[in-house]
Amino acid sequence: MGIDVLAQRIEINPKVMMGKPVIKGTRIPVEFILRKLGEGATVEDLLDGYPSLNREDIQAALAYAAKALPCEEIVAT
Repeated sequence: MGIDVLAQRIEINPKVMMGKPVIKGTRIPVEFILRKLGEGATVEDLLDGYPSLNREDIQAALAYAAKALPCEEIVAT
């Protein structure tokens, strides 16, 4: 999924959820989608529970995470 497609689906706005990346037009953070999937929820569970989401939104959340993680800075203590 290219940057243009991500920009169509993912929004970062300081006035929405304190600037966390969210699905555009919602208050559903990318982090929430990833957490739910990590806890065992299925895509169908998310689509049923959050009617404002669609499959492309969930794919965009996963693509966003895949692009963001390589840039994550790890600090050893």
